[in-house]
Amino acid sequence: MPVPMPLALPLSGSQPKMPELFILAGEASGDRIGANLISGLKSRMDVTVSGVGGEAMVAQGLKTLFPIDDLAVMGYADVLRRLPLLLWRARQTVRTVLRTRPDAVVLVDAQVFSHTVARALRQRGYDKPIILYVAPSVWAWKPERAAKIASLYNEVLSVLPFEPQVMKELGGPLTSYVGHPALERFPMRRSEPEKGPVLLLPGSRSGELTRHLPLMRSVATALADHPAVDGFVVPTPASLHNKVAHAVSDWPASVSVTSEESERRAAMNAAVLAFAVSGTATLELALAGIPHAITYVAEGAQVRLYRKALIKTIGLPNIIARREIVPEILFAHTAAPERAIAVLTQLLDDTTQRWAQRAAFASVRDLMEKGAPEAPLVDPAERVAFWLGQGVSAR
Repeated sequence: MPVPMPLALPLSGSQPKMPELFILAGEASGDRIGANLISGLKSRMDVTVSGVGGEAMVAQGLKTLFPIDDLAVMGYADVLRRLPLLLWRARQTVRTVLRTRPDAVVLVDAQVFSHTVARALRQRGYDKPIILYVAPSVWAWKPERAAKIASLYNEVLSVLPFEPQVMKELGGPLTSYVGHPALERFPMRRSEPEKGPVLLLPGSRSGELTRHLPLMRSVATALADHPAVDGFVVPTPASLHNKVAHAVSDWPASVSVTSEESERRAAMNAAVLAFAVSGTATLELALAGIPHAITYVAEGAQVRLYRKALIKTIGLPNIIARREIVPEILFAHTAAPERAIAVLTQLLDDTTQRWAQRAAFASVRDLMEKGAPEAPLVDPAERVAFWLGQGVSAR
């Protein structure tokens, strides 16, 4: 299917109404994606933007409908605890879109919430474009989901280069590869420090922090005296800064918590190693060329889901490379951190192993910068501008 290209917005009299976009992100990584999209759109056209977002999207002028943290959940237990709030926010989102009738809706990741909102909008007669930014992982589990969302979304904007072909083969909606904002935000480091801080990334959701900070503490305690380690840095969203700072205040190691972008970048440039919860952060580390290991402390239901998955790696660098280039310590119980400590110690001791990771990361970055032959990289702002034009034409 050929990909339609942006069209000029139609005029209606001498002063056409400015196109209106509703955009929703459900967590910190989606907030950064949404902010990048808003910035790209504003550089191309005049557009009114409303929706739900965090610090980065607010910095682009968004007045958020409700706090983004209301949607930042992970795991079945976390969802069940907050289900009444999530359903209320979904109804609020749907009512707002139906009342304001924006020319297009962009839903960034938050797959279950986005699906709920998109389905309700279609059922209630919203016939303008809905775009899903970040494709569901149909290549990992429940591939039948691709066909089920074909009637909900006009287009899916994927951040992994192989996803357009997979979605096409499975009968899903039109899907375009648009790269990832991390490509621009995190250039590959020029050198490999012999000594520096260890980055600890316990996740950006409250539930993830609860499950992973004890494991991170054990790792920090064990590695604190390693000759290559010069303290620990925990980057975290500003909304979680106080919670994380309190949690690490009694750790028997030198730990710095930061929510400032400049401090995060400085720490990434200086870091000798990182230990990260599976998610966008692992891709950012890979694109920057930072050696790391990946972990995830999972609930029982998540473990059962993993066992049904079509793939057996969860780290984004490994999924893109189609092999394990980063060690994964999965479903480790917080009381048994020995394997994580052993893997990280080996990385610290073995310069050759760290450089092998760096070489693999360079290949991942090259693929993501170009896209696959059947799905080359396109600009997400151009794709959304096209659909805004379609929405304006439908007025």
